[in-house]
Amino acid sequence: ERCDVIWKNNHKNKLIMIYILVFTPKLGEIACRVMRTAKKMGVRSVAVYSDADRHSMHVAMADEAYHIGPAASQLSYLSMEKVLEVAKKSGSHAVHPGYGFLSENTEFAEACKDAGIIFIGPPSSAIRDMGIKSTSKHIMSAAGVPIIGGYHGDDQSNERLQAEAAQIGYPVMIKAVRGGGGKGMRIARSEKDFLEQLESARREARKSFNDDVMLVEKFVEDPRHVEVQVFGDMHGNAVYLFERDCSVQRRHQKIIEEAPGPGISAEVRRRLGEAAVRAAKAVNYVGAGTVEFIMDAQHNFYFMEMNTRLQVEHPVSEMITGTDLVEWQLRVRDRTLHQQRSHLFRITEIPNSSELVPVCSRIHLSTPAADQSTRIETGVREGDEVSAHYDPMIAKLVVWGEDRAAALKKLRYCLRQYNIVGLNTNIDFLLSLSSHPEFEAGNVSTSFIPQHYADLFPAPRAPSGATLCQAALGLVLQEQSSTHRFTQQSNDPFSPFGSSGGFRLNLELSRNMSLQLGDKSKSLKLFHVTGEVESEGGASFLHCSVNGVKSRPKIVILNNTVHLFSMEGSAEVALPVPKYLAGVSGSGSQGGAVAPMTGTIEKVFVKAGDKVEAGDPLMVMIAMKMEHTIRAPKSGVIKRVFFSEGSQANRHAALVELEEEEEEEQAQ
Repeated sequence: ERCDVIWKNNHKNKLIMIYILVFTPKLGEIACRVMRTAKKMGVRSVAVYSDADRHSMHVAMADEAYHIGPAASQLSYLSMEKVLEVAKKSGSHAVHPGYGFLSENTEFAEACKDAGIIFIGPPSSAIRDMGIKSTSKHIMSAAGVPIIGGYHGDDQSNERLQAEAAQIGYPVMIKAVRGGGGKGMRIARSEKDFLEQLESARREARKSFNDDVMLVEKFVEDPRHVEVQVFGDMHGNAVYLFERDCSVQRRHQKIIEEAPGPGISAEVRRRLGEAAVRAAKAVNYVGAGTVEFIMDAQHNFYFMEMNTRLQVEHPVSEMITGTDLVEWQLRVRDRTLHQQRSHLFRITEIPNSSELVPVCSRIHLSTPAADQSTRIETGVREGDEVSAHYDPMIAKLVVWGEDRAAALKKLRYCLRQYNIVGLNTNIDFLLSLSSHPEFEAGNVSTSFIPQHYADLFPAPRAPSGATLCQAALGLVLQEQSSTHRFTQQSNDPFSPFGSSGGFRLNLELSRNMSLQLGDKSKSLKLFHVTGEVESEGGASFLHCSVNGVKSRPKIVILNNTVHLFSMEGSAEVALPVPKYLAGVSGSGSQGGAVAPMTGTIEKVFVKAGDKVEAGDPLMVMIAMKMEHTIRAPKSGVIKRVFFSEGSQANRHAALVELEEEEEEEQAQ
């Protein structure tokens, strides 16, 4: 077998050790993934890290790690000069770019070649041809790959793009020509909102790709998003490793990937794979790549784009084919393929709400155990802090099953074993999604979430009385433990003021405790609820009995909030903050909008004195590489704007002070 990309023979026909430089897109998740395969192959790894990632998991895993700059990606992970400087300094022979950042950067691939360093990816010509969507459409059409018509021209004026959209017919998709990962994409459903969506797409494209050139295409209503994993070698050969269905998306971000695609016939699967191979061969592709298609209800499919890198969801294809694509990347070789069934869910840092907005914090977590049918890929550990500077994905859960029903059952079982405190996540949403009858039946499209919105985002249920008793018991036991530790350190260990036993002369102990459930407070009277806290494997479990019913939930108490986890679900119960300590919320104190996450203010649309209606855009924030529009919560007059463009706003910070018009008139 030839391994021309990585392994080099010296004059004694012995393999020279290769150092692979990996850096940290996606909070280091892919860096850790590449390092595991490198370690298996006996290849040493070198990592780079920014200020924000100094204590990250990928830094600890690497054989060597080098600091390359501040948290801002433009000054660290996107700096080609700094990355190549580390590659040379460390003696690295090859660079694995992972995904994100410089992984699809033509100039970086060429710079590696010029420096005599192997770029583990396709040739720069393939990245260039497929990276510019207008160019790739022409190449695909010539190669016989079906495409959707649209405008891919050089005239980027607002007037020309709007005229082309009108000629194509609404709705249209506006895309950055160098886009990917859902960035720089917007749907304009009418001429009225075209310019707003165009400007929003341009801003996000400039931020993500430093290029705001756009194309406009007809938007296919309710399509499926199906992609094909391909792999090419150094000799002009290419193979496909079946398709993945990733139709269920939020803000053009994939939530679940499934392989093979549900309901796709063997004939369509063959045609998909052959079209993807034609696409790869048309640009002399080498290594792992993904050809993405839009598929309509009749299973007609059209080329959308090619990701010229290892894709986030590559483990799904690995699970059904028994392959290690990272090893293939390093060795560039072929092997026998076979097909089974696999799902991948992205565990991301977003609240289980209709907004799905990321927040940032230090985490406490436990995860399902990995086995032959369960794979977990992550770049964070217990105690790590998730930064707002990079992507919100904190883990990938991949499960395999003999059939779709078995894989979904395993998936739901594993999701319930995720216990995460310190972050709001999408786990409850994923449980709702994977249990939905239409999803179980394989009836998916890119409109799945809006079509089933009410089912996927149900109103939160109040915890049961038993759960409230468990939370109260946990707080009482924590109080006793704290009192005991204090007493042991005091000069008077027998002081009655250091006793938490609850002894009363001629009276039975009765205690009232108020618990906070969201915006509501509830009182419980506790009489001899029994239990104790047990430690096991670094976690705490509440072994308790409520009304004779025994249970053993996992318990985490953080900042006066009790988090309970069991296979039936999770609950969060807090102690009310005393009024003398409670600060008024940002939205209440200022009567305006607050930052839903920590991020950078990209655009400010209003100034003091402006009148706004409810829903009007106030600001645009950039957090975790995504653009978020902050809108007015009510009609009124802007009294003050607290942040300027380019400044950093923390989560829950008041952004503007908004005065209702009625209040202003009364004041006059």
